[in-house]
Amino acid sequence: MIDFVRARLAEEEQIAQAAGGESWRCPADVTGEVHDRSGGIAFVLRGRGFDRHIAFQDPARTSRRIETSRVLLDEYAEIADRDTDRPEHDFPSGRAVGLGFAVRQMAAEHAGHPDYRAKWLPRFMQ
Repeated sequence: MIDFVRARLAEEEQIAQAAGGESWRCPADVTGEVHDRSGGIAFVLRGRGFDRHIAFQDPARTSRRIETSRVLLDEYAEIADRDTDRPEHDFPSGRAVGLGFAVRQMAAEHAGHPDYRAKWLPRFMQ
Protein backbone atom coordinates (compact mmCIF):
# COMPACT_ATOMS: atom_id res chain seq x y z
CA MET A 1 0.00 0.00 0.00
CA ILE A 2 2.85 2.39 0.82
CA ASP A 3 4.46 1.75 -2.57
CA PHE A 4 1.10 2.30 -4.27
CA VAL A 5 0.61 5.69 -2.60
CA ARG A 6 4.23 6.69 -3.29
CA ALA A 7 3.73 5.87 -6.99
CA ARG A 8 0.54 7.96 -7.17
CA LEU A 9 2.32 10.88 -5.50
CA ALA A 10 5.22 10.57 -7.95
CA GLU A 11 2.77 10.67 -10.87
CA GLU A 12 1.09 13.75 -9.44
CA GLU A 13 4.46 15.39 -8.83
CA GLN A 14 5.47 14.87 -12.46
CA ILE A 15 2.22 16.48 -13.61
CA ALA A 16 2.78 19.49 -11.32
CA GLN A 17 6.37 19.89 -12.53
CA ALA A 18 5.27 19.67 -16.16
CA ALA A 19 2.81 22.49 -15.43
CA GLY A 20 5.70 24.70 -14.37
CA GLY A 21 5.78 24.00 -10.65
CA GLU A 22 4.78 27.59 -9.91
CA SER A 23 2.08 29.31 -7.91
CA TRP A 24 -0.96 30.47 -9.83
CA ARG A 25 -3.38 33.26 -9.00
CA CYS A 26 -6.59 34.87 -10.22
CA PRO A 27 -6.13 38.61 -10.69
CA ALA A 28 -9.08 40.50 -9.23
CA ASP A 29 -9.34 42.76 -12.28
CA VAL A 30 -9.48 39.96 -14.89
CA THR A 31 -12.33 37.54 -14.26
CA GLY A 32 -11.75 34.00 -15.50
CA GLU A 33 -7.99 34.21 -15.97
CA VAL A 34 -5.41 32.19 -14.07
CA HIS A 35 -1.91 33.66 -14.12
CA ASP A 36 1.42 32.09 -13.29
CA ARG A 37 4.12 33.79 -11.20
CA SER A 38 5.50 35.74 -14.16
CA GLY A 39 2.08 37.23 -14.86
CA GLY A 40 1.56 35.12 -17.96
CA ILE A 41 -1.86 33.67 -18.56
CA ALA A 42 -1.93 29.98 -17.68
CA PHE A 43 -5.68 29.54 -18.32
CA VAL A 44 -8.75 31.47 -19.35
CA LEU A 45 -11.98 29.94 -18.05
CA ARG A 46 -15.12 31.98 -17.93
CA GLY A 47 -17.82 31.19 -15.40
CA ARG A 48 -18.64 28.56 -12.79
CA GLY A 49 -15.57 29.25 -10.63
CA PHE A 50 -13.20 27.05 -12.64
CA ASP A 51 -10.53 29.75 -12.56
CA ARG A 52 -10.39 29.96 -8.76
CA HIS A 53 -10.46 26.18 -8.37
CA ILE A 54 -7.59 25.70 -10.82
CA ALA A 55 -5.56 28.50 -9.24
CA PHE A 56 -6.09 26.90 -5.82
CA GLN A 57 -4.73 23.59 -7.16
CA ASP A 58 -1.59 25.22 -8.55
CA PRO A 59 1.58 23.18 -9.10
CA ALA A 60 3.40 24.77 -6.14
CA ARG A 61 0.58 23.90 -3.72
CA THR A 62 0.40 20.40 -5.13
CA SER A 63 4.15 19.97 -4.58
CA ARG A 64 3.84 21.12 -0.95
CA ARG A 65 0.97 18.68 -0.33
CA ILE A 66 2.99 15.84 -1.86
CA GLU A 67 5.92 16.60 0.45
CA THR A 68 3.73 16.53 3.55
CA SER A 69 2.13 13.29 2.36
CA ARG A 70 5.58 11.76 1.96
CA VAL A 71 6.46 12.69 5.53
CA LEU A 72 3.33 10.90 6.73
CA LEU A 73 4.16 7.86 4.59
CA ASP A 74 7.72 7.74 5.95
CA GLU A 75 6.40 7.85 9.53
CA TYR A 76 3.97 5.03 8.77
CA ALA A 77 6.58 2.93 6.96
CA GLU A 78 8.63 2.76 10.18
CA ILE A 79 5.79 1.13 12.12
CA ALA A 80 3.49 -0.38 9.48
CA ASP A 81 4.15 -3.88 10.80
CA ARG A 82 2.29 -2.92 13.99
CA ASP A 83 -0.84 -1.86 12.07
CA THR A 84 -3.02 -4.90 12.67
CA ASP A 85 -6.69 -5.69 13.18
CA ARG A 86 -5.92 -6.52 16.81
CA PRO A 87 -3.31 -4.00 17.95
CA GLU A 88 -1.66 -4.06 21.33
CA HIS A 89 -2.82 -1.46 23.82
CA ASP A 90 0.33 0.63 23.71
CA PHE A 91 1.42 3.88 22.09
CA PRO A 92 3.39 2.41 19.13
CA SER A 93 0.47 0.15 18.16
CA GLY A 94 -2.02 3.00 18.48
CA ARG A 95 0.27 5.22 16.41
CA ALA A 96 0.54 2.53 13.74
CA VAL A 97 -3.22 2.10 13.54
CA GLY A 98 -3.80 5.86 13.41
CA LEU A 99 -1.19 6.46 10.72
CA GLY A 100 -2.43 3.38 8.88
CA PHE A 101 -5.92 4.85 8.79
CA ALA A 102 -4.52 8.06 7.27
CA VAL A 103 -2.50 6.17 4.65
CA ARG A 104 -5.52 4.04 3.77
CA GLN A 105 -7.47 7.25 3.19
CA MET A 106 -4.67 8.48 0.91
CA ALA A 107 -4.77 5.22 -1.03
CA ALA A 108 -8.57 5.38 -1.27
CA GLU A 109 -8.27 8.64 -3.22
CA HIS A 110 -7.06 6.41 -6.05
CA ALA A 111 -9.56 3.58 -5.66
CA GLY A 112 -10.28 3.66 -9.40
CA HIS A 113 -6.66 2.86 -10.25
CA PRO A 114 -6.14 -0.71 -11.52
CA ASP A 115 -3.46 -1.38 -8.89
CA TYR A 116 -5.68 -0.38 -5.96
CA ARG A 117 -6.63 -3.25 -3.63
CA ALA A 118 -9.92 -3.40 -1.72
CA LYS A 119 -8.06 -4.80 1.31
CA TRP A 120 -6.60 -1.29 1.74
CA LEU A 121 -9.99 0.18 2.52
CA PRO A 122 -9.86 2.11 5.79
CA ARG A 123 -10.69 0.02 8.84
CA PHE A 124 -13.10 1.40 11.40
CA MET A 125 -12.44 0.10 14.86
CA GLN A 126 -13.84 0.85 18.29
